[in-house]
Amino acid sequence: MTAAAHRHDPEELCEAGLGLYARALREGRIHARDTAEAPCLVDLGFLSPVLDDTDLMEPMDPALALHRLLRASGERVAHERRREQRMTEAFEPLLRLGGLRSTPAEDPAIRLLAGMTSINTALAAAMAEATEEALCIQPHSSHIGKPASVHTEPLVRDQALLDRGGRIRTLYQHTLRHAPTVVARYERLRGDVEARTLDEVTERLVILDRTVAFIPANADRTLALEVRHPALVGYLATAFDRLWRLATPMHPQSVRQPTLNGVTPRQRAIAALLVEGHTDAVIADRLGMNIRTARVHIAKLAATLGSDSRAQLGYLIGQSGILKQDH
Repeated sequence: MTAAAHRHDPEELCEAGLGLYARALREGRIHARDTAEAPCLVDLGFLSPVLDDTDLMEPMDPALALHRLLRASGERVAHERRREQRMTEAFEPLLRLGGLRSTPAEDPAIRLLAGMTSINTALAAAMAEATEEALCIQPHSSHIGKPASVHTEPLVRDQALLDRGGRIRTLYQHTLRHAPTVVARYERLRGDVEARTLDEVTERLVILDRTVAFIPANADRTLALEVRHPALVGYLATAFDRLWRLATPMHPQSVRQPTLNGVTPRQRAIAALLVEGHTDAVIADRLGMNIRTARVHIAKLAATLGSDSRAQLGYLIGQSGILKQDH
């Protein structure tokens, strides 16, 4: 094992450190290279070089070592008590000022969460309390270069809800129907879980037991709103239900979207946005694809309809009737 595998409080002994210390006490001396797996022993002074051979290390008497650890622990406790006293003294005048104002409800109907740690903590706590269902909208986002916890932690939370007898319903964009990370997620989950897709979805949304909802509060999703107002949560849940009925099943049974007159469902979605006058960048963002992929589909659509220009393409889309096939 490497030293990185034993990161802990600098004044504590890890399991590897205790084992190596016990070995040093039994054998009297150990080689210096053996301390690489538990550098805490050297940092604490429990192992020190032998004067006549610095390649060897000898252990401190365990009674002295224990006394040193207990003394350090006592100093930390005393430090924390002094810190608590300073905080109490600093807040005492503020508490008097706060008493002049009306006390807000302990559970506000809408709470602003700042930072991913705060958002994930609140979401995890709400998920742990949920027993009935989780309704989710998950627009396209890239996980490239992000830690594995991006996938594993939500997966554990979801499986725990399913194990409690709850159900999960999730909406994605059509572009994620075959995404490896999404497919792998549903291969691992066990229980009442379904996923469907649409051409476009709203921003990210999580509704738990129809009593609490989480929605982004800024563009980069570093702020979120935790909503517990019954009317607002009910409104969001109703919107989800209506989108769900319009969506195409993806899991556990996938329904293939038909290609009509040589135009794929994705190309029809692009055609609808082209007619509305959106740029390639906006189309790519709303349909959950990169701009290069969007342009490839636009080129294929133009070739299918026999268009030579962007302006002509819009006219031919209208004349072709392909958008009416969605109704």
